[in-house]
Amino acid sequence: MYGVEAVTITVEVNVLGGKNYYIVGLPDNAVKESLQRVESALKSNQYHMPRTKLVVNLAPADIKKSGSAFDLPMAMGVLGASEQLDNPEKLTEYIMMGELSLDGAVQSIKGALPIAITARKEGFKGLIVPIQNAREAAMVTNIEVYGVQHINEVIDFFSDPSSLQPIVVNAREEFFHSQYDFEFDFNDVKGQENIKRALEIAAAGGHNAILIGPPGAGKTMLAKRLPTILPPLTLQEALETTKIHSVAGKLPENATLISKRPFRSPHHTVSDAALVGGGGIPQPGEISLAHNGVLFLDELPEFKRTALEVMRQPMEERKVTISRAKVALDFPASFMLIASMNPCPCGFYNHPEKECSCPPGAVQKYLNKISGPLLDRIDLHVEVTPVPFNELSSVKNTEGSAAIRDRVIKAREIQAERYKNNPGIYANAQISTKMLKEVCVIDSIGSNLLKTAMNKLNLSARAYDRILKVSRTIADLAASENIKKEQPHRSAPVHLSHFTFITFPHYE
Repeated sequence: MYGVEAVTITVEVNVLGGKNYYIVGLPDNAVKESLQRVESALKSNQYHMPRTKLVVNLAPADIKKSGSAFDLPMAMGVLGASEQLDNPEKLTEYIMMGELSLDGAVQSIKGALPIAITARKEGFKGLIVPIQNAREAAMVTNIEVYGVQHINEVIDFFSDPSSLQPIVVNAREEFFHSQYDFEFDFNDVKGQENIKRALEIAAAGGHNAILIGPPGAGKTMLAKRLPTILPPLTLQEALETTKIHSVAGKLPENATLISKRPFRSPHHTVSDAALVGGGGIPQPGEISLAHNGVLFLDELPEFKRTALEVMRQPMEERKVTISRAKVALDFPASFMLIASMNPCPCGFYNHPEKECSCPPGAVQKYLNKISGPLLDRIDLHVEVTPVPFNELSSVKNTEGSAAIRDRVIKAREIQAERYKNNPGIYANAQISTKMLKEVCVIDSIGSNLLKTAMNKLNLSARAYDRILKVSRTIADLAASENIKKEQPHRSAPVHLSHFTFITFPHYE
């Protein structure tokens, strides 16, 4: 695996006169140790390892090989080269991957889905993978996928192809069946109608948002319910998301397509590489695992400043490039950032009932942990207040996720139609500055309101663009062709200013 794409490696085995075993082709330590596992697996099943010189070449030789998934093809190559295998010429028709236990059992691998895609693209007859990864690989059509538990099953297969049956998965049916099976729902939320409205706007346009409020106000609870109002994944998005999780080894056994948008919530001690991706052979980080979904950063000021700063470029470009001396890989990272934070270290600054106990200067020092450029990339800054007792104890049913999701889907459909000639753009948050002039046209009244806000709050040029994008989303939710000073809502008028200008309560 390189990035989220698979590269075919040809395992060549030659038995020569002489002594010792050699693996060539830039293997790492895990690959070098493979022959020990191969020898034990073969002897445990009454096969022998050649007592002469054995050379295993992993071609192309200029690509570094890592991991233990080469065990199975090496073992089959040894059997073929030492004439212990029936029909060894058929080995070239199949791609094989799997780690071997000392008794010959085949263990799971990472990246089965992209491997299957590459196998089909390159015209192989079939793919032999561990049984744990078979359903994942079988999502790819027009290629036979065989799941095996033991090396004996692979050996028997080349003697009698009917001994194994291809795995068949109806990925589409399973995918659409489980799209709306959520653990959480917005009807669990009491009160907080303004926050629900803000998250609806964020979901409709793919905007980033930050929730600022005291402990126990419901910031985390609201954020966890955001995926329930996002539009369902398309098959293409599901495939992209599943590939990333497959490469990272995050898919459970016997998994197929990921049917719901991912929600990633890393702890604030996360390292830079774990957040954006990296390593000797680069692996996707949390921002890539949140691709097509939500990245939730709880207690934002507690994250290391360096970890937050490395997110700035991926948030703009919606991909992250990991560069090393010999390789540079791109991982997709189109995610919605939802963050939460307390207004001060004690959490009660600006609280309607409790007094803040922080010493002078502590509040500003706390807020300064988050850089201005990062805040500038967050479209909605929403103040979350505690829920009053009468709302908390109310038995009245509140609006559920399904109703909100329907409005979000309608708004996304408007955007999809608007951007149908712009590949890669499906939401207002993704449009470029060049497109703003065409898409976000405002009248003179709106222009004066925006000018007042820019002067009063000293907002940046990036904030100006974001304000127009959010305004466009609010207009789409109201099915309005033009951006107006005030957009009607289902129960009360909603001012653009409420969600775009006067949403920096602690940064003015």
